[in-house]
Amino acid sequence: MIFLTVGTQLPFDRFVEIIDSWAATNPNIEIFAQIGEGQYQPKHMQYCSFLDEAAYKQEFDKASLVLAHAAMGSIITSLIASKPVIVFPRIAALGEHRNEHQLATCRNFESLDGCYVTYDKSQLLSTLDDVTCLKGGSLGLYANPDLLNCIDNFISAAG
Repeated sequence: MIFLTVGTQLPFDRFVEIIDSWAATNPNIEIFAQIGEGQYQPKHMQYCSFLDEAAYKQEFDKASLVLAHAAMGSIITSLIASKPVIVFPRIAALGEHRNEHQLATCRNFESLDGCYVTYDKSQLLSTLDDVTCLKGGSLGLYANPDLLNCIDNFISAAG
């Protein structure tokens, strides 16, 4: 099952519509979407506007693949769970967000195993068409030891 999440703050109709269109040509793949308060209503996949924490966890746990806007929480949660995540950022220039921070997030995550960043519709559809080849990443629950040492050294030098 594929789980699509667009977050709770802003609608992301462009993303939802692309995935719904893909779902129409891939009826054998189950998709559940959390779509927020957008105008577009999917026709080819199950969806709801919002999920409470327990329902979100239930849908996330069932998924073998996560589709997400470029939200740190969705990306990190997917990588910790070793689920492949396809990331599709909101674009401020298209009126989907207040600034382009989601593009910056994508640039910082695109090199991580299991994180498949897509910047446009054709790249998103191409990645979805290879869905059986996508592998989950492995992000630990704890910070990288080098980062922890760096922070420890900084605090020790300041004190």
